[in-house]
Amino acid sequence: MTAGPDRRPEAGRLGLWRRWVRDPVVSQLTQGVSPEKVALTLAVGSALALFPILGTTTTLCLLAGIVLGLNQPIIQAVNALCIVVYFPLIPAFVRLGDALSGSVKSALDVPLMVQTFSNSPRAFLLQFGTIALHAVLGWAVVAPVWIPAVYLAALRPLRSAAVRIRSRRPRNPQGDAGGEARS
Repeated sequence: MTAGPDRRPEAGRLGLWRRWVRDPVVSQLTQGVSPEKVALTLAVGSALALFPILGTTTTLCLLAGIVLGLNQPIIQAVNALCIVVYFPLIPAFVRLGDALSGSVKSALDVPLMVQTFSNSPRAFLLQFGTIALHAVLGWAVVAPVWIPAVYLAALRPLRSAAVRIRSRRPRNPQGDAGGEARS
């Protein structure tokens, strides 16, 4: 009897993590992308992935990747993975924006908001524009703290991974990595 694929939920999550995060990061480090650039991609990508206006994060990540020269597969993978915390953080951003603007607590009905936005973005803006602005304000206060925190948290493990990857590469007699002569 042959062993089939592992059907445990943990195995599925590990497989997704490896496929969408670890493997692209390792691939980039193997190709010579610096750990600093990968850490910046993770930090900026995760911050933009949490921007609280539905339907904007993919475009924001794309533009940031182009402008900052970040890796598009990694930034878009981070964007996709952040959906897990995206919806729970929207009310937190709204509440922070309410507090910062001195407003009364906004009435949140997320299913109604999503439905209204899906039916008519214009109607959404008219009905929920202030709440959306409060969410953006809350995000704008968190993002400048989030980006350096994620960058610093990711940098050390990425540097360690890069050292391990580079130490496994074969060296030619001249001492160059990869076995090719450099000009």
